[in-house]
Amino acid sequence: MKKAVSLFSLFLLFGCQNFGQLKFLTDLPKSLKEVSGTEIINNSDVIWMLNDGGNEPKLYAVSNKGKISKEIYVKAKNRDWEDLTSDAKGNLYIGDFGNNLNKRKNLTILKVDKRYLYQKNAEVEKIVFEYPDQNKFPPKKKHLLFDAESFFYFNDYLYIFTKSRVKNKYGKTSLYKIPAQKGKYTAKLIDEYENCKDVECWITSADISPDGKKIVLLSQKNILIFTDFKNDKFLSGSVKKIVLTHRSQKEGICFKDNNTLLITDEYAHGKGGNLYELNI
Repeated sequence: MKKAVSLFSLFLLFGCQNFGQLKFLTDLPKSLKEVSGTEIINNSDVIWMLNDGGNEPKLYAVSNKGKISKEIYVKAKNRDWEDLTSDAKGNLYIGDFGNNLNKRKNLTILKVDKRYLYQKNAEVEKIVFEYPDQNKFPPKKKHLLFDAESFFYFNDYLYIFTKSRVKNKYGKTSLYKIPAQKGKYTAKLIDEYENCKDVECWITSADISPDGKKIVLLSQKNILIFTDFKNDKFLSGSVKKIVLTHRSQKEGICFKDNNTLLITDEYAHGKGGNLYELNI
């Protein structure tokens, strides 16, 4: 009887909420309340997730019903994990490049070989990088452009999208690339784009479709879909903006297939902590 009442209460709770264009799939476990990265490896139904800085250095394998089937302890510090991507071979990459104060000199991407995804613990290879146009740590307020929460893998490179902390330019993002292999690199600046201006416009996650024809950028305010780009000038392609009518601290986005997105948000201010789906 208690179980039936609990299920009915949940139905009422989520049934009364308006998620706008997003299809609510499930709420996430408390252990993922600060989820900041979401990824599906090709030819797999498992959704990989991670939490941001201050949480345990773990990868979580999650079903579309929100059930955690596996936890993997990653042998690296979670300084500020912000996004998750994968390559065609099934290896995962963790973006440890959150840089709120714009003063980090240890920006790192952690590569987790696919063989560790079947084990309890994972070793990592480190890809360390710096921005070519940052000279001061931190820079002046008008140059606080070196935070990042978004990246994806494409053709042996990792593409990083920055998050602006400059007043009235919060929606600006710069696109950099580095090789997807162990080493130390100076990132190459590829492109730039200006979303809207307020805080809800900053870019919090990114992904590229399995066929390589679409990229998406996520903010709390909207989703940007870029198509018809040439080579890796992704931000110079045609862009479609989907204004989100449901607002929350959305920090994870990935392609389920070429036309379907999965989106996650952190549990904050009494809302969020859910997994959503969106057809585009």
